[in-house]
Amino acid sequence: MKIAIHGRSFTTDTQPYVQAFFDILKSRQIELSISSSFYSFLLSAGVDPYTEKNYPHPHGAPDADFIFSIGGDGTLLEAVMQSRSRQIPILGINTGRLGFLATVSPPMINDSLEALFQGNFQTEDRTLVSLLSNTDLFEDYNFALNDFTITKTDTSSMITVHAYLDGEFLNSYWADGLIISTPTGSTGYSLSCGGPVVLPTNDVFVITPISPHNLNVRPMIIPDISKLSFRVESRSSNFLVSLDSRFRIVDSTVTLMVKKELFKARLVKLSQDNFVQTLRTKLHWGLDARN
Repeated sequence: MKIAIHGRSFTTDTQPYVQAFFDILKSRQIELSISSSFYSFLLSAGVDPYTEKNYPHPHGAPDADFIFSIGGDGTLLEAVMQSRSRQIPILGINTGRLGFLATVSPPMINDSLEALFQGNFQTEDRTLVSLLSNTDLFEDYNFALNDFTITKTDTSSMITVHAYLDGEFLNSYWADGLIISTPTGSTGYSLSCGGPVVLPTNDVFVITPISPHNLNVRPMIIPDISKLSFRVESRSSNFLVSLDSRFRIVDSTVTLMVKKELFKARLVKLSQDNFVQTLRTKLHWGLDARN
């Protein structure tokens, strides 16, 4: 088995769990490769990864059967960039804070690895949103697992986003911006702007305005076979577009269209993973400080 590992920095409290993780992989004689940025951090943190094999991030293309991400949801999004169209299954170990994607906590590492080695897991394919433009904004990484956003670049004035659904005029959003979210991303930026929670395997996109001037403009759910195109007006003559955590400043000459990507992100789903349970835990549903 070949495993690629990507991560970010972690606290000293997490260090023993990470070292134990590499100890288990070594005992199993797993062939490892580590993203170069994470490899450097591991050495500085006193973790012995038992290998010197590493690959460049983010433009690396690891030869692996699985990718493990060690960090939060943002780290797993970077692992999706590394997997790209090869759809390498990704398992997220959560050493961050709020995690909807990275679901394995450090104390669960041993049991989760054992389940993986025994084949006691499933994979779940997640829809990606793809950006098409007349300018090469994101090179080979013009896709996102969470969302595509259009936002203003300054704090003084709103922008107007004219949106078209399958070529037909939909609405002019006079707002701070617009989010096009996948089902996976519905629990991210879209949720904080009043968007709905969507089950991650649903075949939809969510259109969520950011601080709209007209309060009767509400989030909207559309089929993910739809194509959305945009024309943006801004007093500053430019605006911001982003795919997950990657962003570019563009002007009104750039044409933008989003649609469903041809490939998907493949996530490892262990037996203890349950989306609605994660919702209750992470969002504290059903909890009342008065009780």
